[in-house]
Amino acid sequence: MRKIGITCYPTVGGSGIIATELGMLLAEQGNEIHFITSGLPFRLNHVYPKIYFHEVELNHYPVFQYPPYDFALATKMAEVIDQEKLDILHVHYAMPHAICALLAKDIAKHDVKIVTTLHGTDITVLGIDRTFKKMIKYGIENSDAVTAVSSSLVNQTVDMLEVNKDIDVIYNFVNEQEYYKKELPAIKQQYGIQSDEKVIIHVSNFRKVKRTEDVIRTFYKIRKKVNSKLLLVGDGPDYADANELVHKLGLTESVLFLGQQKNISDLLSISDLKLLLSDKESFGLVLLEAMSCEVPCIGTNIGGIPEVIKHNETGYIIELGDLDNAAQYAIQLLNDPDLLEQFSKNALMHARNKFHSKKIVEQYSSLYDKLLTNQK
Repeated sequence: MRKIGITCYPTVGGSGIIATELGMLLAEQGNEIHFITSGLPFRLNHVYPKIYFHEVELNHYPVFQYPPYDFALATKMAEVIDQEKLDILHVHYAMPHAICALLAKDIAKHDVKIVTTLHGTDITVLGIDRTFKKMIKYGIENSDAVTAVSSSLVNQTVDMLEVNKDIDVIYNFVNEQEYYKKELPAIKQQYGIQSDEKVIIHVSNFRKVKRTEDVIRTFYKIRKKVNSKLLLVGDGPDYADANELVHKLGLTESVLFLGQQKNISDLLSISDLKLLLSDKESFGLVLLEAMSCEVPCIGTNIGGIPEVIKHNETGYIIELGDLDNAAQYAIQLLNDPDLLEQFSKNALMHARNKFHSKKIVEQYSSLYDKLLTNQK
């Protein structure tokens, strides 16, 4: 049995989901898991044997304009390392979590191995900021092991930061007990979706990089040839602009703004096609969630997306901004029931074969064992 500490952002987001699901699956294997975060990870909504939560408390001091989260986190990490005799401290994001972990390791009396997983934003956003570049590089190069969620992200990290460190690719995964296709005709009825209408879905945080307007303009082209509705799931800075564009294009009856939703797998189960037309995407967890629910996907030739979608088998890859091709592929697929069924089956098979949770967790377990064996 290993004792593993996990630090991630506890709010809704791909990295937090993966970290929490990983912890739960590792606990099922008999490992003792200690989450060290600023809040209870939102996926931990039950009592789980062998899973413990250590909250990072932020005190407010008059001298500080902002509470010193990083120092509070490092202190809590060191405390848990010594009290629980952790073997592994697995942190998600190099900045700030890897830096905090390294500081905690220096503070703690008990030795621990640091594993850092790169999810993308710490490289693609913070990595281009000269203020943080050296700090992120330091966190990566001084971790005992580093993983990234796609080969594309590994290449970006090496190119942008010039790091001298082996980085293992360990893909994301989904909980197969949650993400599978369900028969839910009642949901379609509730949203006023007719039985002969195809359902296209987009799930994101409505930031510029997600290019939600491209999704809407693509749907505008699709709607001319296919009786369909578009589900826009999520919220964010571009929500109002997206709403305005829908009105401008006369799509108010065909586009449903659903806001933040918890049961994404239910919405995917009533969908026929997923669109992700981002200009930055280190992996694209929403694609894997869709494919696990037998939903083919159309995505851009950006970042890790081509590592998730198999072009012309589980969906299609287009060049960034090529909305004509995106619409053409969608129309072809949605108007051909046999082709759509085949792509749906291919999507599920690809998700289960390449990204199955057992396979991914075993890769992390092997990495832990390698570190601990070398330690001994």
